[in-house]
Amino acid sequence: MNDHRKINTKAAGAVGIAVMCSRVLGLIREQVFAALFGASANMDAFIVAFRTPNLLRDLFAEGALSTAFITTFSKKIEGEGDELAWRLANKVATLTAVFMSVVTLLGIAFSKQLVWLLAKGFEATPGKFELAVHLTQIMFPFILLVSLAALVMGMLNAKNVFGMPAMASTFFNLGSIIGGVALGWMLDPKFGTKEYGTASLVGLSIGTLIGGAAQLFVQFPALHKVGFRFRPDFQWRDEGVRQILILMGPAVIAASAVQVNVMVNGNFASHLGNGPVSWLNYAFRLMQLPIGIFGVAIGTVTLPVVSRCVALNDMPGVRHNLARGIRLACLLTIPCAIGLWFFSEPIISLIFQRRRFVYTDTLQTAAALKFYAMGLVAYSGIKVLAPAFYAIDKRNAPMMVSFFSILTNYVLNQIFTFNLHWGHRGLAFSVGLVAMINFAILYALMARHVNGLETKFLLVSLAKIAAAGFPLALVCIGAQRFFLPHLADIGFTHKAIVTLATIAFGAMIFFGAAWLLKIDEVHDVSRLVARKFSRK
Repeated sequence: MNDHRKINTKAAGAVGIAVMCSRVLGLIREQVFAALFGASANMDAFIVAFRTPNLLRDLFAEGALSTAFITTFSKKIEGEGDELAWRLANKVATLTAVFMSVVTLLGIAFSKQLVWLLAKGFEATPGKFELAVHLTQIMFPFILLVSLAALVMGMLNAKNVFGMPAMASTFFNLGSIIGGVALGWMLDPKFGTKEYGTASLVGLSIGTLIGGAAQLFVQFPALHKVGFRFRPDFQWRDEGVRQILILMGPAVIAASAVQVNVMVNGNFASHLGNGPVSWLNYAFRLMQLPIGIFGVAIGTVTLPVVSRCVALNDMPGVRHNLARGIRLACLLTIPCAIGLWFFSEPIISLIFQRRRFVYTDTLQTAAALKFYAMGLVAYSGIKVLAPAFYAIDKRNAPMMVSFFSILTNYVLNQIFTFNLHWGHRGLAFSVGLVAMINFAILYALMARHVNGLETKFLLVSLAKIAAAGFPLALVCIGAQRFFLPHLADIGFTHKAIVTLATIAFGAMIFFGAAWLLKIDEVHDVSRLVARKFSRK
């Protein structure tokens, strides 16, 4: 198979490292916010306010638009050359800027209604609902900036440039941390104390816009280097634009189901008092670290390759690359899921527990993280599988699966949260279960459409990965029993040494076992590392 029709392990590694930097900075961002505001009513309001434009980002920008554009743009390059592909890019960029500007204005105008959909329960706490509305209005232009950033990322990915687009969100986190904290301090003299005012959160909200602008502008040099020159083009009656919009329709509907689930979960959490919205947010942010490093990285590299294979009618290439991407995602996320389940409390305590984020918050956040971790492998697999349906022109499948997930999520939320009284833990558990159900259905559908996904090979790999995961679980259990018996009484330094040493030792045990069990993807990575060192 030609090199341009194979998943590039080196490219996936570069994307993984770049995304890891972004996710680590994202964790630092949450760490700063947790230390300053804890799991308070005001922090709940800020999280919901940021979630409002962020939902639309997932819906239009980094979901439907990115997938539809990369699929069409890659085929355009392969079939008609760069010049016509860049013309298409100019048309789509102009259309995106105009449409998202209108969406931004509508979002600001109807921010009260949007917050009511996301967190109606905030009305029970005086001032909480109004604060969320005010912060939403400030942050809504973020959707315009990040939509354009996602479009630029799609152009670069289609030209096999992965590093800078993956690093772009790192600059979002830097901009939002530095800009937000600086503005919060300037606007509120009591910033960082227990007597802080809402002006502090206004500063953080403006910092979010600074970060969004940085995420867009930092990609411009790389885009210029690959040959793109922006020229406004309002001639939207074009076959390529039409194809992107056709692909986006089902993708928006499919992604909207995920956003409906987020809205439903947020509304459930808003009725549980002050704290659950923040606990769930901190836990999910931590789970996004392995999803971003592995699931998103592998999915990012896989989609253009699959699109080119489809354009060249290379169905064996489609099957092989999707199957390999799923196996690689399983290999890298299963040990993460094991570690997050057994070590949730030490990890949460180490990262967040300081100042206003107290031990009770650690316990509640860790409880949510355990249940989120159950869906980690499925989430990463979905990141590989779902975009591929648009590449093979089976765009209705993810849409129908997502409709089913809305009903499933609501029923499970009702059962676990209120009937069984699991509170916010029930919401996290339903998220994990829905992810597993979605992946299973998507996998079965994809296997049928492409005439198999090397399922037997996958099952053998999963059995070997589970065998390698067993000693990792023993390491985590042993560390919990002998080194961390009284989490609340352990100092930061002791906690950091034990936690990091256990993670490093557990990773060595797992990958050593995986290498001995001859899991192919481990040997691919080891050969890549060996070549790197031999050249040096």
